[in-house]
Amino acid sequence: MNKQHQVRTNLTLLAAALASIAWSAAQAQSIPEVIVTAQRTAAPESKTPVAMSVLGGEELNKLGLDDPMAIGDRLPNTYLEYGNDGLRITIRGVSNADNTEKGDPSAAFMVDGVYVARPQSQTVSFFDVDRIEVLRGPQGTLYGRNTTAGVVHVISKAPTPYFEGEAHAEAGTYNSRKLGATVNVPVNGALALRAAVASNQRDSFLRNGQGTPWHLGMERDDWAARLSAKLNLGKDGGLLLRYERQQNDASNDDSLPDTNFYRGAAQGNPVWIDAPAAQRLTNAFIAPNMQPEQGYTHKTMSALSAELSWDLGLVTATYLGAHRDFSSTYLYNYYYRVVPTFAIGLRHDFSGDYNQDSHELRFATKAGGRLSAQGGLYWFREDANNHYVYRDMEPIGLTPYYVWDIVPSVSRSRAVFGQATYAVSDGLRLTAGARVNQDGKSRVGTTSYQQARSFNAATDLRALVHGELSTHKTTWRLGADYDLAPSTLLYGAVATGFKAGGFNDGCVAGEEQLGVRCNALSQVPAADLVYAPETVTSWEAGLKTRFWQKRASLNLAAFHYDYRNLQLSAVAFHGGSPVYVTSNAGQAVVNGLEAEGQVRLTPRDRIDYALTFTDAHYARYSPDGVHSWAGVKLDRTPTRTLSLGWEHRFDLSGGALVAGLHTRAGSRSLLTVPTQALRYWVPGHTESDLRLAWEPPGAPWTLQARVRNLENAVRPTTVNSFGMALPSAPRTADLRFDYRF
Repeated sequence: MNKQHQVRTNLTLLAAALASIAWSAAQAQSIPEVIVTAQRTAAPESKTPVAMSVLGGEELNKLGLDDPMAIGDRLPNTYLEYGNDGLRITIRGVSNADNTEKGDPSAAFMVDGVYVARPQSQTVSFFDVDRIEVLRGPQGTLYGRNTTAGVVHVISKAPTPYFEGEAHAEAGTYNSRKLGATVNVPVNGALALRAAVASNQRDSFLRNGQGTPWHLGMERDDWAARLSAKLNLGKDGGLLLRYERQQNDASNDDSLPDTNFYRGAAQGNPVWIDAPAAQRLTNAFIAPNMQPEQGYTHKTMSALSAELSWDLGLVTATYLGAHRDFSSTYLYNYYYRVVPTFAIGLRHDFSGDYNQDSHELRFATKAGGRLSAQGGLYWFREDANNHYVYRDMEPIGLTPYYVWDIVPSVSRSRAVFGQATYAVSDGLRLTAGARVNQDGKSRVGTTSYQQARSFNAATDLRALVHGELSTHKTTWRLGADYDLAPSTLLYGAVATGFKAGGFNDGCVAGEEQLGVRCNALSQVPAADLVYAPETVTSWEAGLKTRFWQKRASLNLAAFHYDYRNLQLSAVAFHGGSPVYVTSNAGQAVVNGLEAEGQVRLTPRDRIDYALTFTDAHYARYSPDGVHSWAGVKLDRTPTRTLSLGWEHRFDLSGGALVAGLHTRAGSRSLLTVPTQALRYWVPGHTESDLRLAWEPPGAPWTLQARVRNLENAVRPTTVNSFGMALPSAPRTADLRFDYRF
């Protein structure tokens, strides 16, 4: 065969291959539309002018994403990580550190439309979920305070008028065992019931190198159940009731010394060290002052909600009321770096009870017409009673028992809100909205320096802890969106958000509460006791488009934040004892670009992608009043990330084999302890997941195998002022069986 003939043959084969791909692409299905409630009314995601990501319930199940910490790798510019004090959410560089009863998150975590106040109760299990909507950027108009970062909204499945159900069983590495089941029963034409249960167990990821028999944390032992009822109240109304209960029992000792990841922290310059995952996950710290006990945690959560909708003719009225109870007890063995070159151990006991009530009444116009509007009233209250005990602090000059009693801490919020959209023409719409917020916080309690667990007035000292604050703030949103084409939406918006101000530990001289006067042990200048609200103003422009005959999508967003009075929290010493201090950090700037979407390449191939570029840094901040941190990056915000997923379906004679691979690569990011001027750089890294599923034709069951974190990369997700680092999960694998009926 001569060279010219070879070229013609190769071109012929290439043309045939391209023709085959083109034919396959032509047969590919268009990307299905997802209906979301991001703007509190149902609308297609591709027509919703908000930067958001949606994870469907089926996708969560097939990928094994069954808790908040698992979904972060699937979301652009979003990190959901577990801290020893609850869930920590970072979106576009906006995050929080104070998860105590006096602190507030920067992102709202919601379940079925209900705001969940405590980060400790946000580490829930996902089961029987319809979808998770993650909104990036401030959502102060329709969702309220504590949304400077955005919203994570978990929406469970509601009862349907069909008899259906499913059950699944799963087993994996680290002795992982999971079971779950759901059944939906239509009782009659008006009433349907749905019940779902889930149970999860797993041994610890951590290794005990301390020479004790105790098992460490990062294990799992929880169960959850939900009962839902949907009642049709004639042609005009409907009622949806949900009751849920979850319980979590595990070890709370899930932190490691930062020396497992860095050297040089004692000199103020942490430097990353290379080490295998097993070494990073080993706690070999032997405290010079105490013997650890078996750590544990016991958490219970119950929630009851009622959603009533009624057609009033011109508008639809919706009432959503909820009550949530959360209780937590635990014992935590601390690693506590007292000074740069010396660390001790602490035993920390805690018990707390939280309950919250919320009510929202909303009126919304019906679809159709040039004007659509909604507005309403919101009321919220949370009460918390907490008991903290710190032991083994004699090496730093404290008494054997350092005890906090907070009885109670109260958080209140009231708001009036409204938002309207007017269609100027067939393709152009203008939106304006505002929310008037009135928030209040109060806390009263004592700090005791005790010789024993029980307070003895003859030998012990007691100091007052008291704070009270009221915040009034109006947030607003102005936006416009335009249909460039039937499948292309262009939008822009200016929006504001805020996180309420608060108070630090201590009291003001001269006051008295609970029969205890404010003395020198807890006296704080009034200016230092209170910190200001955190605010953000966001300018954003975006594009959402479906192209290639709706077989490909692109969601593009560019944004700029003016982020002021950041609330940064850390432990500091006051009056000879450690206290949790929050201060305002001046100003930060966040600029970014996000692109995400998917491509249905052929009937058997699907590609998902996300690409982000983010510049998030302090514009004006000095952690010690001397050194400037202007230009220093905000925590957990890599400059670049790329997520890429591919799924292929192999049609075989006995069924279909579905293979999926997902990888996320990010540049280096930063974790800081501002009170100690410490900067922990986390190197850029890649994490990949693999999935294989067998789907017999027409069968009600499927079988799948999954591996997460193929690289077995372990990194710190947080480092606190004590030098305690929380690690990410190592490589895991599991096998899951699903049966549907």
